[in-house]
Amino acid sequence: MRNLFDRLSVLMATGAVTLATSTGAVMAQPDGMRGIVQFESGLVIPKGQIEIYLENTASQNAAREAPTKMQLESQGKEKTIVFSLPSSASENASSETVQVVARLERDDGWLLARGSAQLEAGQPVEITLNTVMY
Repeated sequence: MRNLFDRLSVLMATGAVTLATSTGAVMAQPDGMRGIVQFESGLVIPKGQIEIYLENTASQNAAREAPTKMQLESQGKEKTIVFSLPSSASENASSETVQVVARLERDDGWLLARGSAQLEAGQPVEITLNTVMY
């Protein structure tokens, strides 16, 4: 029964994205960057805040650049979460040195997991969150 619930969660998330796209909620950002976040080993993503942003690894001024950030909420029940960054983020990210970074933090700010993926123009991004070891 557990596998049925997990499949149902993924189907519902996919249906929500399809519905939002077809109703025009995402139409304001047609060139936006899309992707999914998942937890290592296919486990359920722990409860917390997921922050997704672009990071230019070759930039000397990376600390001074104002990154485009997006925050998502994980309820601790999903295995994958679908996201979409605005088109302005993907316009600035045409370089080979840009990565999409995701950080999962608890409500108290404690970092639980982090993951990143290389940005490829026109391709959806798949980020795997790996547990942070202290």
